[in-house]
Amino acid sequence: MKSRLYYILLAAYFVMVAFVLYVNGVFTGEVASVSNLMINGVFLAIIGVLFLISIASFLRLNRLTDELEDAAGDLLAGYKEAGNKNVWPSLQEHKGFFEEKNLKEAFAKFRGRVKGKNPCDIEDYINEELLERVGSNYFNSGISGTMTGLGILGTFIGLSLGLGSFSGDDIYTISDNVGPLLSGMKVAFHTSVYGIIFSLIFNFVYRSIMDDAYGKLDYFLSVFRQCAMPPAGTSDANTAAMLVYQANQADYLKQILELAKGESREQAKSLEHMSGVFLQQLQSAMNTEFKDLGATLKLAAQSQAANAESNRVMLEAVNTLAESARNLQESMSHMMERQEIFAEELKNQRQELVSACTEISRDVSTQLHTFEQMRGIYENKN
Repeated sequence: MKSRLYYILLAAYFVMVAFVLYVNGVFTGEVASVSNLMINGVFLAIIGVLFLISIASFLRLNRLTDELEDAAGDLLAGYKEAGNKNVWPSLQEHKGFFEEKNLKEAFAKFRGRVKGKNPCDIEDYINEELLERVGSNYFNSGISGTMTGLGILGTFIGLSLGLGSFSGDDIYTISDNVGPLLSGMKVAFHTSVYGIIFSLIFNFVYRSIMDDAYGKLDYFLSVFRQCAMPPAGTSDANTAAMLVYQANQADYLKQILELAKGESREQAKSLEHMSGVFLQQLQSAMNTEFKDLGATLKLAAQSQAANAESNRVMLEAVNTLAESARNLQESMSHMMERQEIFAEELKNQRQELVSACTEISRDVSTQLHTFEQMRGIYENKN
């Protein structure tokens, strides 16, 4: 079951695509920002391509490990049919024991080495390194970090888009630019969310699949060693090999002794002459080489000083940028506080205006009522 967990990647990917399309208003026909949709589409397309490559490697790995598991079952069945006897004599000429290309090549190398009277373990050819190569471990091991990196990259792109469209010197112009800023922050939020989610899911799926593959490999190796491990060489063969090795060593020593023979005086003269020539050549060469070395070291020192100056300037620029970002954050904080104060003042003025209007309406109603009573009294007198 673990070997089929890559279906979770497909399910999570389609769910996340549907979620991104929904929050961008594609299903309702109310796309608020085409740029946001395009950025999310590009990021999801990159992640989809990476997932397809990983799933293809998982399929290759599953075919290999499934064949290992089937081969272990066949070995156990043959071992029992042979009366619990080693089945290597019937297996060593069985070229179709494996059908998967990598296993077939590895097993052929193992048979060739055994035929050459050079005993070895099957794990020398069918091992974890083979699984990691077939499963593209060099690629899949970096996918989780790549997903997180894409999420961070999307965060920076979203913030850059939002801040690039944000401008204004007073509260009225700033209020008009809050929308684009929030739109850019939406991109940053979405890419960060699905980048982290995909990273966690892929890491779980990848580790589970590799754990299942390692388990099947261990099972095959244990069954092969029990049922079909080639017998080790006989003691006579080992003794003969040791004697051949000792004879070769004795021959090498004899050749060395013959080379060491000769007139010591002639050897001393030759050695003295060679030493003199060597010293002269060394002296003439070293003068030039030391000069070149000094010039090279001088250039290296100058280059190092220039690099140090460049690093200092870069560090100052980074500090200036950080200070500017901090000032921008403080300015935005002050502007938000001013906006909140202004909103509170507007709210208070509105309440006061409503109270004044209510009071004026009450006074007008009272005066109209008094006027009607006075007019009635005047009409009655006349």
